[in-house]
Amino acid sequence: MTSLNLSRLLRPKSIAVFGGAWAANVVEQLLKAGFEGEIWPVHPKREAVHGIKAYPSLDALPAVPDAAWIGVNRDATLDLVRGLRERGAGGAVCFASGFGETEDGADRNTALLDAAADMPIIGPNCYGALNYLDGATLWPDQHGGARVENGVAILTQSSNIAINLSMQGRGLPIAYMLTAGNQAQIGLAQMAEALLDDDRVTAIGLHIEGVGDPAAFEALTARARAKRVPIVAIKVGASEQAQIATISHTASLAGSDAGSRAFFKRLGIPLLPGIPSFVETLKLLHVHGALPGRDILSMSCSGGEASLVADTAIPFDLKFRAYEAAEKASIAETLNPLVTVANPLDYHTFIWNDESALTDTFSAAMAPGFDLSMLILDFPREDRCSHETWEPAVCGIIAASARVNARTAIVASLTELLPEDRCAQFMAAGIAPLCGIEDAMIAADAAAQIGEAWARGDVPPILRIGDHEDGPSRTWTEWESKTALGEFGLDTPDFWEVEDTGAAESAANKFGYPVVLKASGIAHKTEMGGVILNLKDQHEVCNAAVELFIHSESVLVEKMIVDGLVELIIGVTRDPVYGPMLILGAGGVMAELLDDTATMLLPVTDEDIRAAISGLKVSKLIEGYRGKPVADLDAIVKAVQAVAYFAEAHADRLEELDVNPLIACEKGAFAADALIRMREPEKDLP
Repeated sequence: MTSLNLSRLLRPKSIAVFGGAWAANVVEQLLKAGFEGEIWPVHPKREAVHGIKAYPSLDALPAVPDAAWIGVNRDATLDLVRGLRERGAGGAVCFASGFGETEDGADRNTALLDAAADMPIIGPNCYGALNYLDGATLWPDQHGGARVENGVAILTQSSNIAINLSMQGRGLPIAYMLTAGNQAQIGLAQMAEALLDDDRVTAIGLHIEGVGDPAAFEALTARARAKRVPIVAIKVGASEQAQIATISHTASLAGSDAGSRAFFKRLGIPLLPGIPSFVETLKLLHVHGALPGRDILSMSCSGGEASLVADTAIPFDLKFRAYEAAEKASIAETLNPLVTVANPLDYHTFIWNDESALTDTFSAAMAPGFDLSMLILDFPREDRCSHETWEPAVCGIIAASARVNARTAIVASLTELLPEDRCAQFMAAGIAPLCGIEDAMIAADAAAQIGEAWARGDVPPILRIGDHEDGPSRTWTEWESKTALGEFGLDTPDFWEVEDTGAAESAANKFGYPVVLKASGIAHKTEMGGVILNLKDQHEVCNAAVELFIHSESVLVEKMIVDGLVELIIGVTRDPVYGPMLILGAGGVMAELLDDTATMLLPVTDEDIRAAISGLKVSKLIEGYRGKPVADLDAIVKAVQAVAYFAEAHADRLEELDVNPLIACEKGAFAADALIRMREPEKDLP
């Protein structure tokens, strides 16, 4: 991870711009943004660019620039980067493509890094950086942002997405817009961490195609948490097609979707489903930061809107805390007797257009102190209608929010019904203007997730793994797998591996009936007829053993669990970016039918495991569904942790681990089957 100082590059006092038409656009944007520092266009044939004196070469510049935007071909880029570094420049944006993202660009990418050495470079293959705080727009195209005093920082690997986000008309104040391109030297996380040096940044939004370096994101998160700067992200790559597009576009390693979700959840960075919710969440975070909880209030003058809000909030586990009797009475005093006081609150239209009455109602409704109070307010279109009778509601909510010091949001059901000038008005009053009811709920949920993550404190880094040992992988027998896992605390039924029928009978008699017999050394034993269940006496064991010895040289005899309440699966797979992934879910045949799993990265705490279990559909069975006994949750957690400990101890060699099913009972949880596939050095193989 680089420790380069990006301050001069991101907040320059002087900017050199190299190139032709694209470079001229950069100069134009700097002038348009009102950049107050020095602008030095560099072109061998031009005397001026947009009225600014041009210089024929790097050597002709009047001083060493803090930042440079390089818009020449890829080979000339190398020479300029080297020259800037030798002169002590603060950094450069590299616009050219043809480096790490192409099949023949690896050597050129290495040469670029050598040329830059300890000088920061953004890119290559990117537009650059927009600093709307200082007007330092190192950008070769149109953009829709404007100067701000503070705001959010948005970082993306895609220049086109950056342009589109800059064009939003939803009232989001953008302090920085940075594109990472190929991230040859500086990754997205390092760029974001550099922005934390600027106290004018209120929140950070990331559009991520490939993580590449998890440690950099861990460092970013730790520092952002310490400074209480919230971070949200969009992570692409859930579909196979998106992964292919990502790799072809950036040549960066994306990691699996499950691994990414587990990683960012661990860091307390909510992953948002799309651009609209991304913008709305950043607006909420800009105004109010992380939310301390999930208690929300909704106010509207329509019962239909109140019901819509309540229904929309269900998937996000947001709570409409009910009013206590005294609180109800206080609110009722401000309303018509026909109004029923509840949360969500439909205050009707009896007081519409009465600023004083609306102020009193909003104040009384918000006074109990919710984590977020929302007023549903859609403005009419001004080309055909008037906002006149909406002004009392606007003034009322602004006054009430200040009176009771509430975290307040205005929510419009449609984006076009909350004009940009109204967004600015509410922002200035400390009220978050949110477009779209569902996106508002996503934003509230994300802000609460961040608050919950901050309350949990720092998280340990994910398990670092080295390269695999040389040699082929081998699938361990069930005997080997259970024995090894048992050493780390995994409980199993009594079992023994035998090589003849008499030994099978002896083991069964020792364990007590019923028992299970399994053919050893066969994967997917159930499908292959290699498992015979519920053997109740010695005669049945003898017949089953004879049948199984036809398929296998040895047979596993195991005490059968007959009082199981729920079956789970515990698995470990290896992600190329995030390392070992621990998977927990519904077991047996339900594993594939229900798609009910949770993914965690190592190491995990018992609290992590309990939280993952509570999010599973099968958790209802663990808790005692419809009067059934309650399963032993402590034993389940112990079993999952045992698998995690084994995976940590063998992380460099473990390819795959599967405990399926883990049978949870009222007392205890037992691994009925286990499989381990391990990469083993040649010297350890027979």
